[in-house]
Amino acid sequence: MYVTIIYSSPRRYGHSRRVAEIMRELFREKGYETDLYNVFEMNIKPCLGCVSDDVKLCRFPCVIDDDARKIFYSIDRSFGIVFISPIYWYNVPGPLKNLIDRLTVFENEIFISGRSRLEGKVVGFVVIGNDTGAIAVIQNLMAIMNSMGAVIPPWALAYYTGTKDPFEDRGFVLDIYNIVRSMDKMISLLRKEDGFSYKWYEASEEALNKMLILKEKIDEKISSENNLKGSDRIDHYMKNLMKKLL
Repeated sequence: MYVTIIYSSPRRYGHSRRVAEIMRELFREKGYETDLYNVFEMNIKPCLGCVSDDVKLCRFPCVIDDDARKIFYSIDRSFGIVFISPIYWYNVPGPLKNLIDRLTVFENEIFISGRSRLEGKVVGFVVIGNDTGAIAVIQNLMAIMNSMGAVIPPWALAYYTGTKDPFEDRGFVLDIYNIVRSMDKMISLLRKEDGFSYKWYEASEEALNKMLILKEKIDEKISSENNLKGSDRIDHYMKNLMKKLL
């Protein structure tokens, strides 16, 4: 079993590196092989937006031949992914943003084979910064990963904001430990229930037609009711209230 750990920091001696190495050891203790990458030390070019020209052009492992491909192959074989990031103005640093944009080649597989290559993969998040913005970064990453089909287990996040050593914060340290624990549990559950093979997102015409039929049915139900709007609804409410009071 594999897990890919990705961090993004210009400081090899920094907190992000320390967290990455610690989590790597925790995953190894649970029987995982791990790949660890610092995207600041890699050539990750910006996304070209091929999908906007032709949805079929955006396909694995990406038309751009750079270091991102090495990470993509690691992610593709992994059951889990961890993102570790400092805070750069309420967001991730540029190199990590480039990588995330390029992950479109995984999600866009829906239009190639019918299924995102990230679907069912379990993700965790760690954010560390001297200033505010940790939750904004985590919310952004969670929304992106879930939109690409990844699974976010309980307790999948840890963050610290301050100028001190984050490892002096008992809650932060425990949160890191529990990210690994929760990811391992979710991966085990998905393997047991064959959740990695299960097709979570259905994009067929049959599914679309079913929703359109249901929409027409509900529209008919709502239109057949005596629904008051705006000031009429307020007048109706006040009249009923007065009747109850009298």
